[in-house]
Amino acid sequence: MRTHHCNELRESHIGQAVTLIGWVNSARDQGGVIFIDLRDREGVTQCVFRTEVSNDAADLSHKLRVEDVVQISGRVEARLRSEEIDTTNDKLATGKIEVVADQLVVINKADVLPFQLDKELSNEDLRMKYRYLDLRRPRMTRNIRLRSKITSAARRFLNDAGYDEIETPILSNPTPEGARDFLVPARLNPGRFYALPQAPQQYKQLLMVAGIEKYFQIARCFRDEDLRADRQPEFTQIDIEASFVGQEDIIRLVEGLLQEMFQAGLGIEIPKSFERMTYQQAMDIYGSDKPDTRYDLKIIDLAQCFAQTEFKIFRSVLDQGGVVRAINAKSFASITTGQMNRLNEIAVQAGLPVKNLAFIKLENGEYKSPLWKIFTDEEKSAVVKAMNLEEGDIVFFAAGSRENVSTILGRVRTECAEMLQLTLNKNQWNFLWVVDFPLLAQDEESGNWVAVHHPFTRPHPDDLQKLASGDFANVRAVAYDVVLNGYELGGGSIRIHEKDLQAQMFSALGIDEHEQQIKFGHLLDAFRFGAPPHGGLALGLDRIAMLIAGEDSIREVIAFPKNNKGADLMASSPCHIEHKLLREVYISSTYKEAKQTVSSDS
Repeated sequence: MRTHHCNELRESHIGQAVTLIGWVNSARDQGGVIFIDLRDREGVTQCVFRTEVSNDAADLSHKLRVEDVVQISGRVEARLRSEEIDTTNDKLATGKIEVVADQLVVINKADVLPFQLDKELSNEDLRMKYRYLDLRRPRMTRNIRLRSKITSAARRFLNDAGYDEIETPILSNPTPEGARDFLVPARLNPGRFYALPQAPQQYKQLLMVAGIEKYFQIARCFRDEDLRADRQPEFTQIDIEASFVGQEDIIRLVEGLLQEMFQAGLGIEIPKSFERMTYQQAMDIYGSDKPDTRYDLKIIDLAQCFAQTEFKIFRSVLDQGGVVRAINAKSFASITTGQMNRLNEIAVQAGLPVKNLAFIKLENGEYKSPLWKIFTDEEKSAVVKAMNLEEGDIVFFAAGSRENVSTILGRVRTECAEMLQLTLNKNQWNFLWVVDFPLLAQDEESGNWVAVHHPFTRPHPDDLQKLASGDFANVRAVAYDVVLNGYELGGGSIRIHEKDLQAQMFSALGIDEHEQQIKFGHLLDAFRFGAPPHGGLALGLDRIAMLIAGEDSIREVIAFPKNNKGADLMASSPCHIEHKLLREVYISSTYKEAKQTVSSDS
């Protein structure tokens, strides 16, 4: 239906007869001469309708409105350019030519749009309701195509590395991956349910037992959890698993994969190897296991400054094995009351036991803080030196357990960086490996031990005795996360491949032998038949695409995302289901008012 796309014609095409098709991007009447900017996914071409060329086409062009789908035929001509007048447009790749139309076919008329496509829209729900229109906007078209490019690059890289792309089931059984499962009733097995996979974890390990050796999948995953800007109930990950590998093998593979993806998406070279730090270093220095290292604001330990302190709060914390630490928000002494209230709110949410953060700021040569009167001269001098406290700075303190202080100051650090606009540089790429994660963590509410990554993660070989003796808090995992600018791009581990060790891990998680057989019997049985050593990693494709596209939300790189309440406003899902359909899958609903159901759906 066309000879060229709308970003293809150049001066070399002048004189050629061409046919274009696309959407009317804009229409202008310049004294009887109609100018139509025609748009397709590639770009825009200006088309001109003159009565002396084609009266019929010119008459029809008067009736066009924005987003009509039209086919235009004509001849390519140079735009007028002289000393008196210049109609060329350097902002368009096609800006030196135009198509003088002799034929116009209206393929489909468009109604008045619910919003303008050439302007940003703050009402996200309106964008989601008319997502098919939102996706026509150049920014969104670019994002979706950019995602396709980096996905293709990932496939090429892994294929070249000898990895086979293999699909695993979507209808599966519930697995403990850290979130609620989406459940699907099984009509042919009344009272039983499938679960949508949170990840293909067990299947890819079984593929290793099957001798596949190198597997990958662009996998759809599902988690019923609270949403945020970088989280959706259904998401996509690049899932990788390999046999006869160690941590270094997976790290080198993933570094090469990310290099390929960033080259495809942005045309840039990223480091061939990434910096590394242990989980404990990340928490102690940055207060996060996915630290943004583009800015400083490091957490400083002040134990030496207060080793002899008589300040009761600090003395009590230190005597009980706790820590006193602080961060210096440089040049932020002019913090507003609203900003301070926000930081206090963040700190309390993170576990601060009092309502307000302790602080010291140096403003106009004066140290301002209730603490300043309490500290001794030696402590004051030590704090100023340790924190490099200078004019215009403000230092925030926290005291308590090592873990609690790290979490509090980590959240404060991130919020200060946002307030100081330290995160605005989206062209700085600070990749990082965080390694030596703890294997287990204790749930605060139940007191039970839970897997930090998942229950198939291999304990560090030096800590196997600690696992056996019940010293769970000090067992490290052979686990690793790749981090970029404060986002976890992906996480992985070397897996357990021995039946007895896997059963021991399940026992540490409070899963008895009977439950192990019900939930994981297939995996434990498979490990009896010569399971190879194996490991892998899963990268969040949505997050990688978001960062490469320079966006702040993964919804901007997903064709049809859910909104922040998990709803698809365009397709009206989730929706109520008729009683008849529920009965067929042996489910009764508490939503009994049929008329109300119909009216709410409409």
